[in-house]
Amino acid sequence: MPRTTATVTATAPTVTATAAVVRGPGHAFALEEVRVDEPRPDEVLVRVRAAGICHTDLSVRAGHTPFPLPAVLGHEGTGTVEAVGDAVTSVAPGDTVVMSFASCGACPACLTGHPVRCDQWPALNLFGGSRLDGSPTLRGTGRHADAPLHGHFFGQSSFATLALAPARALVPVPAGLPPHVLAPFGCGVQTGAGAVLNVLRPEPGHTLVVYGTGSVGLAAVMAARLTAATRVVAVDPDPGRRALALRLGATEALDPGEADPPAAVRDLTGGHGADRALETSGLPGVLRQAVDGLAVGGVCGVVGAPPAGTDVHLDVPRMLDRGPRIVGVNQGGVVPRTFIPALVELYRAGRLPVDAIVETFPLAAIEEAAAAAAGGRVVKPVLTMP
Repeated sequence: MPRTTATVTATAPTVTATAAVVRGPGHAFALEEVRVDEPRPDEVLVRVRAAGICHTDLSVRAGHTPFPLPAVLGHEGTGTVEAVGDAVTSVAPGDTVVMSFASCGACPACLTGHPVRCDQWPALNLFGGSRLDGSPTLRGTGRHADAPLHGHFFGQSSFATLALAPARALVPVPAGLPPHVLAPFGCGVQTGAGAVLNVLRPEPGHTLVVYGTGSVGLAAVMAARLTAATRVVAVDPDPGRRALALRLGATEALDPGEADPPAAVRDLTGGHGADRALETSGLPGVLRQAVDGLAVGGVCGVVGAPPAGTDVHLDVPRMLDRGPRIVGVNQGGVVPRTFIPALVELYRAGRLPVDAIVETFPLAAIEEAAAAAAGGRVVKPVLTMP
């Protein structure tokens, strides 16, 4: 396997890296040498140490999420700053950083502290495959040298040994922490924890029900343990996941194959229902269960992302009678630069045991890691770089 090099060629403003490239919908990840642009004034070159695999990466590879291919994916990267653009002051070479999503920094949402609502969020993170001006951050080599190669996935494309990211997407964190633990903080952990702490905000005595105990759901369970919620209920068909949820802070765990979850939640709460619910599976039927199980005036956060155009059927008279609220949650509604360091400190204090959900794979075993994620064998596969 070729090693990365940060040597600038005489004829092109790029460095070379090893990356996992997806050439088309349903194709396997293939390790290739790619060229990475040198940083523009507001960009940072990061030597990636670890990158988590997320459902969204697999959804793009399957063709369900319309990111242009061929591409380098990956959006839960962590590593060390290699080089910075002339205008960057927030990080310096040698800093340890977690990479999160990109935002423009200039629209009304960004200027008022809501970067997840950035006017340019879809283009910068999900659908563009390039910088906003259309210029690529990655190029192929060898026989692929003249073919398009899309990057800038969530502003990073971190399934590679080097990643080029906007400075706004980088969060400095203390050095010396395990890279495989830090990686999921950039998406899965901040999404689950932020959904609970920033959006749902359970109050003293509340019941919170988490539907689906993947990495986002288990991060939500861990965060819920830090609140005054009295009851935290995990719903998942996998007995191993239910056991892990109980270990990480759930007070009860329900098997949806044995009992109707809304009815079971009402039984647990004396007929009251869930004050808060979080749906993470992306399955329309599960979202219906989450809403049906709410108490009067309850709130359901929706994190799970099925393919575009997916519908869910709700009981409208019940909605009118019980007055629930359904809230879409993107990236936990967080400001990464402040939220991720707080989560890291909670991890360092032993209060957010993210290491319990992580299993590592070398970059060369990315296909094995992807299969483990898709099959549910591993909660959060994390790639470690050569």
